Amino acid sequence: MTVKVYSTPTCPWCIRAKDYLRSKNVAFEDIDVSRDRMGAMEMVQKSGQRGVPVLDIDGQIIVGFDQKKIDELISK
Repeated sequence: MTVKVYSTPTCPWCIRAKDYLRSKNVAFEDIDVSRDRMGAMEMVQKSGQRGVPVLDIDGQIIVGFDQKKIDELISK
């Protein structure tokens, strides 16, 4: 399973999403879109959104911290 979290250091929902993934022992790549311009462009291209967090779980995009959807995708 490949998981990417597009986030910023000051976003409380990003912190919650990453803490939640850690609590489920899910490894993820954290992409700080405030510093990584290419990462930010990739996030907008994938999601059509400029807001964070955006999670990419095996190609499935989740905008925001949607715990139910995260659980659905990580339990596959």
